[in-house]
Amino acid sequence: MSQRRLGTATLALGLVVLIDVLRVFLPSVITIFGQAASTPAELLGAYALGWFVLALAAPVLVARVGADLVGVVAVLLLGAARLALTAAPGGRAQLWLASAGLLAGLVWLAATAARVAHPVPGLVLGLTANALGHALLGTYDLVWWGRWPAWVASVAVVAALLAAETAFGRRRDTTQRVDDDAPPARLGWLLVGPALLLGGMVALSPAVAITAMSYWYGEAGTGLSPPFALAPLGVAVPLFLLGALLPVHRRWRVLPPLLLLVGALLFGYGPPPLLSLAMLLGASGLGGCLGLAAVAPARQARTGPAFAAVAGMLGFAVATMVYYAAYDLGYPNQWVPAVVAALTGVVAMRGATMSGGLRQPPPESAPDLPRWRLAALAAIVALAAAWLHGPWLVSSNRTGPPERVRLVAYNIRMGFGLDGRFDLTALERAVGRADVVVLSEVDRGWLLNGGHDTLGLLAARLGTPYVFAPAADPLWGDAVLSRWPVQRARTRPLPAVGAPTGAQALGVTVDFGAGVRLAVVSTHLQPPPGADPVVQARAVADFATGYADGAPLVVAGDFNTEPGDAAFTTFTSAGLVDALAPARPLPTSPADDPREQIDHVFVSPGLVATDPVAVPGIASDHLPVAVTLTLPVL
Repeated sequence: MSQRRLGTATLALGLVVLIDVLRVFLPSVITIFGQAASTPAELLGAYALGWFVLALAAPVLVARVGADLVGVVAVLLLGAARLALTAAPGGRAQLWLASAGLLAGLVWLAATAARVAHPVPGLVLGLTANALGHALLGTYDLVWWGRWPAWVASVAVVAALLAAETAFGRRRDTTQRVDDDAPPARLGWLLVGPALLLGGMVALSPAVAITAMSYWYGEAGTGLSPPFALAPLGVAVPLFLLGALLPVHRRWRVLPPLLLLVGALLFGYGPPPLLSLAMLLGASGLGGCLGLAAVAPARQARTGPAFAAVAGMLGFAVATMVYYAAYDLGYPNQWVPAVVAALTGVVAMRGATMSGGLRQPPPESAPDLPRWRLAALAAIVALAAAWLHGPWLVSSNRTGPPERVRLVAYNIRMGFGLDGRFDLTALERAVGRADVVVLSEVDRGWLLNGGHDTLGLLAARLGTPYVFAPAADPLWGDAVLSRWPVQRARTRPLPAVGAPTGAQALGVTVDFGAGVRLAVVSTHLQPPPGADPVVQARAVADFATGYADGAPLVVAGDFNTEPGDAAFTTFTSAGLVDALAPARPLPTSPADDPREQIDHVFVSPGLVATDPVAVPGIASDHLPVAVTLTLPVL
């Protein structure tokens, strides 16, 4: 294998491992360092950004010690941290391992930038491999599996990276050096961070693809797991590859930045059903922008590209923290992806200008990648991943209505337990064999939480379809899962009343057959800091009673209010009954030392609720509450 191809392979494999570590680091900052939302958002951001700022010293280290030695040592540390995370029990050990792995990965990136003149082929292949691998895993990272196949796959990837890094260091011609005046070589490296952000946030995210398709199945996102759930990814990845690898005439060079910007604007400001279009536009535009940045003349520098790579990753960190901190601090954040997309377009256009405008790299610029074959293979792998993660969820066709139904309401904190681990087995155990499950804080692809489709993964384990309703944005909200068919999905946004995170009420009707139905309303009240969510409570009570229209009704979720508070009284004043009253006091938060009674189940008069309980466990920072409902006989 030639030196150029070794450099491309090393960069691609290293990015796959680095992104794996990032998927643990980012949620660990929130769930472990953040101490279950008790740590100020500013302090969380400072901790996260500190590791990226520290990495700015890496180019100096590379210049003084040598890129080859630094690269090998950094890969050893990165690989060791990645493998240790698979065995980490969670908690502080996970946080520090992920932090150390991230720093090692950034140092490795700087060392690689000092040796690889053309990063775009490796960057494109690394992002593509990461997206397809995550799709094949159903968005459930190997880090969290805890089984021997995960170890085998993890060791194989890390070993391949170490072998590629070692071989690249041996073959590299160290005489190919020039002075630091090499701005063209820096352009591609500067876009590594923005590409990771935009790719992971929307353009190349399997979870976003699945969520986007769910909006085409019902008014509020009914998840029926169609065999083409990953179809947007199957189109987006080939568009990304072709955009990055095919030459573009100078008259069309403005098109990729424009497509990327429109995709980012649709993601931030468009309605949920246009999420798939945002993904396709973003993928094709991102690939095209990387291709434009790759065509500048190839000149290698000692520290310039290394600084550009680390600075680009610092931009990734800043944009990520600014975007997601909005849900704690309460400011608009839709502009963040659009600004990153615009800046990416500016850098891309600069690269096109330096090349004379024509997208045609010189022969020595990059390995000759099989463009159309790669695109076709990517589409096949994405669609195979959709088929692999069947069978598709279908509501049971049981004969006759049941006498009793077990209902569970659970704030799952995006799937992360108090130990900071993404533990689907613990969530499944906490829910048990419930017939109807009401979920709050459901994450369907936030980059901050690792890009998982938590709802789809849990629904697959439970074997139940779901109805999802967005609250904060198209990827975060509430859901209802049912072992019986559901109808009439309706959702209503709730007044913000100064709260930073959006809130909604989702109503579904569970059809038990023979004319027996149950109206279920799922909600998560989001009051302003230190205030009672009474305004939102009134809106939910009005919506729920109107939606039920005389049918038996359940209203459940995380209400962020205690019994006796004004918001709690709003529901009892509306004629609803506290189904958990016989077991009070019944604290549900925090899960390891429950003191607050903020998760509730209300039922309409005449609907008998028995066996109320809060199920112990630390699969979330809340405890699930469960009741048994005796359905009225017609």
